[in-house]
Amino acid sequence: MRERPGDRAPDTRSLDERLPAEPSVGDRSPAVPVAGEHSVGELVHRATEQLSQLVRQEMALAKAELTQKGRRMGRGGGLLGAAGAVGYVGLIALAGAATAALSLALPVWAAALVVTALLFAIASVLAIVGRAQLRRASPPTPEEMLGSVKADVEAIKERAHHR
Repeated sequence: MRERPGDRAPDTRSLDERLPAEPSVGDRSPAVPVAGEHSVGELVHRATEQLSQLVRQEMALAKAELTQKGRRMGRGGGLLGAAGAVGYVGLIALAGAATAALSLALPVWAAALVVTALLFAIASVLAIVGRAQLRRASPPTPEEMLGSVKADVEAIKERAHHR
């Protein structure tokens, strides 16, 4: 059975750990490959395969990280929704109790108006604070994958400068 790229755990090793070691300056090879050495075409083919594999591994890492974050966000959102529903029912009961208590000192219509105005004021403050929080929130990004890609780019630049 053929293995799909998503079936394997993402390779979290650094680029230096994944690529073969570089030859030292004194190891320069002749223009014609000797037995056991590879031609330029083979090396280009190998480099292309390694780059392709690296991109697949980075994509698998990003997918795994975003899937994990999505599950957590889903569970958290569901629990917050349930808490909101129960809180809403409690608020309705509290509003009824407050209206009943105020109706002992005020006419019923005035007590209901005071409680309603208070609830709208609280809702306005919560909406303003919530909107400010959403604006400050950063979009969900796969930090591990981005850090790994940045490290890979730096390693490639470093290797290119040493040649």
